[in-house]
Amino acid sequence: MPLRLVLEPRQAAAPLRALISLGTALGLAWAFGSLVFALAGAEGLSGIGAAWRAMLQGALGSGYSVSEILVKAAPLTLTGLAVALCCRLNLWNIGAEGQFVCGALASCWVALFMAPGLPPRLLLPVALAAGAAGGAAWAFAPALLKARLGVNEILSTLLLNYVAVLFMEHLYYGPWRDPAGFGFPGTAELPEAVWLPTFFGTRVHLGLGLALALAGALWWLLARTRWGFRARVLGLSPKAAAYAGFRSARITVTAMCLSGALAGLAGAGELLGVQHRVQDGLASGLGFAGIVVAFLARLNLLAVPLAALFLGALLVGADQLQTELRLPGTAVLALEAALLFGALLGEFLAANRLRLVRRGRKEAGHAG
Repeated sequence: MPLRLVLEPRQAAAPLRALISLGTALGLAWAFGSLVFALAGAEGLSGIGAAWRAMLQGALGSGYSVSEILVKAAPLTLTGLAVALCCRLNLWNIGAEGQFVCGALASCWVALFMAPGLPPRLLLPVALAAGAAGGAAWAFAPALLKARLGVNEILSTLLLNYVAVLFMEHLYYGPWRDPAGFGFPGTAELPEAVWLPTFFGTRVHLGLGLALALAGALWWLLARTRWGFRARVLGLSPKAAAYAGFRSARITVTAMCLSGALAGLAGAGELLGVQHRVQDGLASGLGFAGIVVAFLARLNLLAVPLAALFLGALLVGADQLQTELRLPGTAVLALEAALLFGALLGEFLAANRLRLVRRGRKEAGHAG
């Protein structure tokens, strides 16, 4: 009898599904990364192996490298949480990069223009709060358009990323440009009173602890509160939420603004903890990388920090490719893409399986 392929749901336990998803993501990233290294100039299998060893050495070969992974993990955790929160509600916030930028700009405005009128002990909390408010404000317009008019949030949030970056460039090339900066584009250095505290003589700053605390708080919000229950119902079945009388528009706007606040706080943390001025390079793709983090964590809010650590190690290790093997550091962007597609493919394979079945006579005759 003729055979045919049938796609059917997989009745697998949750841990097994997670293992299938993660294994597919890592396997695809390894295969695609090896291909990228070969195309970029790595000679044969030994060259590809040397590239992977260089990345591993660059990420874990010293205490400084490990500390830099933690520095990267702080904003990646927050942008990953921002994306994961919306995805749990079947919303697609692709605008974390723009919200990240707006959060940094709001914090910079507080540090540069409000510092003389605030007590030093209040300057840092106000700057962080402004960063969260800036990100939330940038997410409010697409949230309202989605809730009231049904405008696709993927397009609106994605396009607003470029508006935010162009606005930031206008500021540090124009009205916020440091007059004592010898012609280099960028704001003046922020006062030290607004810098985030660092630990153990490294660049690891208080933003990492804040990100971890917010991961736990966000999990509690979704799992243990009435709003979280309504949000989860809306994400699973909008019809059930409407039948229950939940205010879907209000939940949508609240979730999007909360997501924007998390991304804005990531931008504020990067500015106040690492950069200390708005300049070229602040918008380095950490908002877009949050999408990869969220799906590597399978939208599990408590797993987001672990996924952020993994991606942070990948970013730090990529720097070693340039210094030792003279391979382009942009190869890491290809690895990020491979991780994202691998995570999506892994999730599909974890939920479904292909099975060969024999077609019956009637079906075979009909097909013929």
